[in-house]
Amino acid sequence: MQTEDNVLPPTQLSEDTAVCISVKGLKESWQKWSDEHQEYQKHNPFTQDTRPSVVVPQRGQDDYGRPLQGSMTEQRGKDACTHISREVQELCEVIRMIGERRDKGGSNSKWKVITVEFGKLFEHYVTISNKLVGILLRARKQRLVDFEGEMLWQGKDDQVVITLMQ
Repeated sequence: MQTEDNVLPPTQLSEDTAVCISVKGLKESWQKWSDEHQEYQKHNPFTQDTRPSVVVPQRGQDDYGRPLQGSMTEQRGKDACTHISREVQELCEVIRMIGERRDKGGSNSKWKVITVEFGKLFEHYVTISNKLVGILLRARKQRLVDFEGEMLWQGKDDQVVITLMQ
């Protein structure tokens, strides 16, 4: 009979012995995953675990409301931020292309701005993305564009002027 420490060469293994070795490997793999998961749960603030070793970030700490560093959640957040930044930059380029240059302070001002009406931008931009209003709101939050009102609606707000700030 074979023990865990005494492994026979492959030529001497029977079918039953091969099954025991693979079951042993499965057991070790499962145990490793279980140990790692238990360790992870010690740091998970949403776990039902009531042991005092659970660390819950408090408001004001740097890691409060943020995913663990190096986690897939953190990477997905970074990827999403990069994607949205690209879309905001693309929106600004479209406004530069189709917008009109105007004087900012008056007729003899040397400051020029680029403006476009929402209806014209919507007509042009609808073939690029179906998220125009959301991207406009993000760009306004970053102070790249400005417009009146909290939300823009197709048809109702077609004459609202959108100003490219940079």
